[in-house]
Amino acid sequence: MSHLAPFAVPAAASTLINATWLDYTMVALYFVFVLGIGFIARRSVSDSIDFFLSGRSLPAWVTGLAFISANLGAVEIMGMSANGAQIGLPTVHYFWVGAIPAMLFLGVVMMPFYYGSKVRSVPEFMLRRFGTGAHLVNAISFALAQLLIAGVNLYLLGSIVHALLGWPLWVALLVAAAIVLSYITLGGLSAAIYNEVLQFFVIVASLLPLTLIGLHRVGGWSGLQQKITAFAGSAPAKAAVAPAGQQLHSWPGQALSGFGSSFLSVVGIVFGLGFVLSFGYWTTNFVEVQRAMASKSISAARKTPIIGAFPKMFVPFIVILPGMISAVLVKEMVQLKGGGSPPGGASGQGVKYNDALLLLMRDVLPNGLLGLAIAGLLAAFMAGMAANISAFNTVFSYDLWQRYLRKDHTDDYYLRIGRLATVAATIIAIFTASIASSFSNIMDYLQTLFGFFNAPLFATFILGMFWKRMTPAAGWIGLASGTLSAVVVAFLSKDAFGSASLGVLPLSGQGASFVAASTAFVVDIAVSYAASLATEPKPASELRGLVYSETPREDLVDPEEASHPWFQRTLPLAGIALVLVLILNFAF
Repeated sequence: MSHLAPFAVPAAASTLINATWLDYTMVALYFVFVLGIGFIARRSVSDSIDFFLSGRSLPAWVTGLAFISANLGAVEIMGMSANGAQIGLPTVHYFWVGAIPAMLFLGVVMMPFYYGSKVRSVPEFMLRRFGTGAHLVNAISFALAQLLIAGVNLYLLGSIVHALLGWPLWVALLVAAAIVLSYITLGGLSAAIYNEVLQFFVIVASLLPLTLIGLHRVGGWSGLQQKITAFAGSAPAKAAVAPAGQQLHSWPGQALSGFGSSFLSVVGIVFGLGFVLSFGYWTTNFVEVQRAMASKSISAARKTPIIGAFPKMFVPFIVILPGMISAVLVKEMVQLKGGGSPPGGASGQGVKYNDALLLLMRDVLPNGLLGLAIAGLLAAFMAGMAANISAFNTVFSYDLWQRYLRKDHTDDYYLRIGRLATVAATIIAIFTASIASSFSNIMDYLQTLFGFFNAPLFATFILGMFWKRMTPAAGWIGLASGTLSAVVVAFLSKDAFGSASLGVLPLSGQGASFVAASTAFVVDIAVSYAASLATEPKPASELRGLVYSETPREDLVDPEEASHPWFQRTLPLAGIALVLVLILNFAF
């Protein structure tokens, strides 16, 4: 069992809270609902399209909430609250700059190509546009990324459940993995999506009271500002605490980017995070796109990410704010931020910023509400892991197994392969979880992965969608070159891979991720352009539905949408969301 060494945890007597029968009852009720949804969804699974894409039958409001819930996993909640505790308000850039614009672009511009082409996955779209080279590179890199990120969810789950309930780590992993496996294996994507809708409401119901009670304890928003200002002014220099002004204002965001220049900080956030990482994640990540592809029409598919944008822009108030509160209210977090090394924490190896939310729950929530909060964190874990695994089993079954290993088998055969892939992915995630345990702030690790896998894919995608001259050879050459360049930058940075990093470049943390992603994007574009000039493109007749200039407008819109009220149409909804997020950026 040496592979579980990174999960070393304290004895049950040192758990963070004392759960009562009421807390356990609320958690048990949540599990009953989750499994019940899986059994109900099983009735609708008759073929592989039902299992992998819900038969393309779901309404936009369901897929829209699932779109957000799939992203609102334990990684997002724990990682963003850790960022809130460590650097403060600039963390909102992950939402208002690094998510909403790309989500709107996905709905308005890109979903018609995905949905209209009737592809079953993002790699399959790459196959049609660029051929087998780019398809194979994308499918393998995506499958690897999902196994790594599912491992992050498992690591967080193990530490959370042990810290809160005192369960041995192996019990926590097996119980949670068994429940996720049960409802995905039974009901496929439909079970995952309907559970994600339930999980969205459970997560909000658990985090909103925590935020409100925490704010009350520190004297409201003005009290929180005063405490952060006082702490920043008195913190020792060795702690490298960001000035209060940087923690309490989103722009220019130097506490997030790590750049000394405010101008470079804005450029890094807007281009590195807001354009490359954000568009790379939201527009090409099949974990998210799969939810929209399960919609019942092209109009519903376009509105899925746009509907999701409205709750997404307000999530920072229940995720980042608790982290900021924890940093001035919880004694261990105060000590950690001040440069100390308090013992304990969820891992038992010392308090980390990832513990900010758990410690705040311990200090401010009474029993009952604590049970709801535990259920909310479990819901977040399951939403995130189910999204990773449901996307992995689709890509593995269709894009790797069917395409390259076992062609021309029956539909039932591929349905069985999908279920077996679900089991295998969960087992592998236990091993990949150990990687995540070495990062004090889990968002550093996640942004590094996104720079490797999503940024170069977005460059290939966007160039291929709007430049018909781009060739199949350029697709895989550019994608491979961009990925390699991101890996090189990460290894040359200070601490992207711990002791394996060379430290040649004066970059660290999430600023290093922004630079690595930007490098991947630029290298991919440059290499793709050069390769395209040296190789043969596809005939224009083969690019309909794949390239913007070669696709008639009627293929990109739902003819029935014009008859809907304005608040049910794609463009007005996107416009309202864009205005709201601009207001939030100026307000904070």
